[in-house]
Amino acid sequence: MTAMTTAPVAAPETRTPVRRPSARLRAWATRAPLLPALIFMIVVTQLPFVATLVISFFDWNSLYPDARRFAGLDNYQEVLTDADLRHSVWTTVLLTVAVVLASLVLGLVLALLLDRRFRGRGIVRTLLIAPFLVVPVAAALLWKHVLYNPEYGLFNGLLHYVGGPQPDWISNTPLLAVEASLIWQWTPFMMLILLAGLQSRDHEQIEAARVDGASDWQIFVHLTLPHLRRYLELGALLGSIYIVQNFDAVFTITSGGLGTANLPYTVYQSFYQAHENGLASAAGVLVVIGSIVIATFALRVVSSLFREEVSRA
Repeated sequence: MTAMTTAPVAAPETRTPVRRPSARLRAWATRAPLLPALIFMIVVTQLPFVATLVISFFDWNSLYPDARRFAGLDNYQEVLTDADLRHSVWTTVLLTVAVVLASLVLGLVLALLLDRRFRGRGIVRTLLIAPFLVVPVAAALLWKHVLYNPEYGLFNGLLHYVGGPQPDWISNTPLLAVEASLIWQWTPFMMLILLAGLQSRDHEQIEAARVDGASDWQIFVHLTLPHLRRYLELGALLGSIYIVQNFDAVFTITSGGLGTANLPYTVYQSFYQAHENGLASAAGVLVVIGSIVIATFALRVVSSLFREEVSRA
């Protein structure tokens, strides 16, 4: 018999265990690309705010640097009790409410019109968005010289053509003049938000309502407005954040005179004209706090909108 030879059995390979990175290490690896942007944001925004917050507790006039002293909450008390500063706070509230409400109403009307199909709708949309893309200072100069000027302005030119009066718009209605320029610039922003809301409606539900005999007004009141509630809130909150901080229109059109000085202009006036660094810093901190409060509500509305869209999908 022939002896059968068997090949030797190779020993099993021993594999070295692969160490997986820990969850913390993976999290840091994911966040690492964002660190330069985070550091830049902290240096550019947070450190100046901390410096402003510290200065707001000092009685500090830049013309008399040696007389600087710690004042505690005196600057904040003066901001809240001084008659001129309180008037600027009231002007800021009045300006914000008037501009936001008027922009929302006009934006809703334009959004409803642009939601319909008609020839040239794309061109009309582009033209209506244009005011929002204009630089704020340029927009204010446009209204001050091209429209409001009592000698060669467009408004008085039209009134002269029909034999009407020739008013000085800025002198007679200063706050309304500032509000009109801001409404013109912010209406397209509201229109875009509300138009996005209109295009996200459930069209099958609207068609079912039409089949049941509902009129256009009933559909608008019972279906469209409830659906647009979140978008109206978002537009109002975002508009309020920007209008509260508006400086360009007040500075360019009226230079803060005739009772139009809002809180940002008062901060500028206290800092650059009166050289009161501490008082201006305190007013600036109050503006930032008010903006943060409004922004918090805006972020909640945005997150709720995202949740609604995800639930629909």
